[in-house]
Amino acid sequence: MNRIAHFEKVSLGQFTADAKKCFSKLTDEDCRELYDNIRLPIRATSGSAGYDFFIPLTVSLEPNETVTIPTGIRAAIDEGLFLMCCPRSGLGFKYRLRLNNTVGIIDSDYYFADNEGHIHIKLTNESNEEKIIHMDAGSAFAQGIFIPFGITTDDCAKAERTGGFGSTSK
Repeated sequence: MNRIAHFEKVSLGQFTADAKKCFSKLTDEDCRELYDNIRLPIRATSGSAGYDFFIPLTVSLEPNETVTIPTGIRAAIDEGLFLMCCPRSGLGFKYRLRLNNTVGIIDSDYYFADNEGHIHIKLTNESNEEKIIHMDAGSAFAQGIFIPFGITTDDCAKAERTGGFGSTSK
């Protein structure tokens, strides 16, 4: 296997700022405790394609409810690859949990964005069976897979990334 990336935490300051935007009732002390317990993504088995992301705080989602999770994680990815983020297949199958953008694409240059490349995962419970999704802090809730990509022979991309979520098309 090629070693093509690594995960690391964003700074405590970046995590705290982002966590408070997503969960306004969090205090600095709450954020510090959450940050200290962040686990870097890992593969469960040697045959796993996906790296499990662990939710930093306990969350329950009612049907049709949405939440944005600041993971506290960033990824340094070799050029020519990207990280594709998806819900864990069991959560999608059992609860119709989905990412709001259906599939998250983390580009290699996102690592250098103004927000330290902080990966956020926005989830919606689309249960049509009135199922509530409960995810305990530290449980695996999403997965990321590193994927190579190609470019056209006449490619001339010159823009520089400053943020995420559509920043390169501005």
